[in-house]
Amino acid sequence: MEPLTWTGSLSGLNIIFYPLVGLLALAIVVQILASFVPDSSARAISADGTLAGSTGLTGFINQIISWLFYAVVGLILIYLIGGIFMGPAAGIFGAMAQQMIPVWIALIVTFALSVTYKRKLGLYGKLFDSTVGMIGFAIVMFWVFTGILGGGFDLLVTHDSLSQVSGMKNKLPGTPLARAYEGEYPWFLLGGDNLARDVFSRLIKGSWVVVKIAPFATLFAFMVGITLGLPAGYYGGKLDTFLSFMANLILAFPVILLFYLLVTPEIVLTGIPNYMALFLFVFPLIFLAILLNSRFYTQPTFRTPLLIVVLGLGAWLYLALVSSDGTIVETPTYVIPGLPAFLDPFDLGPGILVVFVSVVFVNAPTVFRIVRGLALDIKTRDYVAAAQTRGEGPWYIMLWEILPNARGPLIVDFCLRIGYTTILLGTLGFFGLGLESESPDWGSTINAGRRLLSLYPHAAIAPALALLTLVLGLNLLADGLREESLRD
Repeated sequence: MEPLTWTGSLSGLNIIFYPLVGLLALAIVVQILASFVPDSSARAISADGTLAGSTGLTGFINQIISWLFYAVVGLILIYLIGGIFMGPAAGIFGAMAQQMIPVWIALIVTFALSVTYKRKLGLYGKLFDSTVGMIGFAIVMFWVFTGILGGGFDLLVTHDSLSQVSGMKNKLPGTPLARAYEGEYPWFLLGGDNLARDVFSRLIKGSWVVVKIAPFATLFAFMVGITLGLPAGYYGGKLDTFLSFMANLILAFPVILLFYLLVTPEIVLTGIPNYMALFLFVFPLIFLAILLNSRFYTQPTFRTPLLIVVLGLGAWLYLALVSSDGTIVETPTYVIPGLPAFLDPFDLGPGILVVFVSVVFVNAPTVFRIVRGLALDIKTRDYVAAAQTRGEGPWYIMLWEILPNARGPLIVDFCLRIGYTTILLGTLGFFGLGLESESPDWGSTINAGRRLLSLYPHAAIAPALALLTLVLGLNLLADGLREESLRD
């Protein structure tokens, strides 16, 4: 069986694609250089005295970049669509495109429904009026669907991410298996790593690690920051001074040092991360209890059953999160029992739990400071004074008057913070901290591939590009949300 080339039978398009990419890069460089040169004709004056569209050199360069960009995107779509139908005949790109068909379907359905009902979806729907936001959303959802479908349901991987295949050590992308069994995928699409494992499958599984940890750890950090930041900003005084001092104390430590201290085996054996999980993971319960109680305080017949159901379910999920193998804390000297196995629907595992707690602990003080600052500003608004005049309670005002009006900056920061968390996870994996050494997370994969980077770059470049594109997508999504939240 012959090795796969990158584009296979579509290689004839490369003659057009490569020059277009080169011209686009050159045009962008020219645009940057031209920005330093004054161009008096760059903006024309319309009949009503306002500035019209770009003219002169600047407008010409922008137009050229726009044409080249759309041409490059069009060719990429041809590669993609051709690869979906032709598969390995279209080379490595075609084989990967065909393997990712469930992701393309999920993306098409998501975009079709979102665009159709965007006027009914609030800020999320308005995101589809922003080109930058849509591009960022598409990139982010690509990795989300890849993680769920590939890591959670094994629909995309071509080989087991931990299996070592004889003769495939450090093989280049597109290398066929020497002895492929019946029903086994016959190629390593992105080559093999230094332990003869499939880089493509590890890339897919690594996205599942990010999807499992980054958004939920960020959400928990926001629950902690919001629950503490709102009263600090609203009440002020000694409470604000104390909470701000504690937040600044945590922020005074370098992030990497904090991570290193929390995930080292000696600290883990003391049970400190488990105690931190017990403390930090209770904040979503507190937040939900206060939120519902403040909203339905005047309807006790509805409020009480609702709180019992929600808090009962929340308490079960809370115990399931902090329990691992039937215990909450397990040290060489004592054990605190947790949920029995038949009541524990999921087990984070000690490695993921420690990383999860570390991310929440590091991010929560920054969220606290943002929420506190927003509360200090918004509490002086007229609608807050009107709510106080109506006799609304402090927590009702904080959660149902101040928090909704702070949603724009918080949503933007949430997207950016998922990106920061993704980078932190990659950093932890790169240094071999927290997760298991054989974990397919992108940081560990980059670290394993960097040792032979000059000879076999594919093992490190593939996860590095995945990490780069996901963080880029989150930043573009945050930019789109920022634009739309300002218009809202």
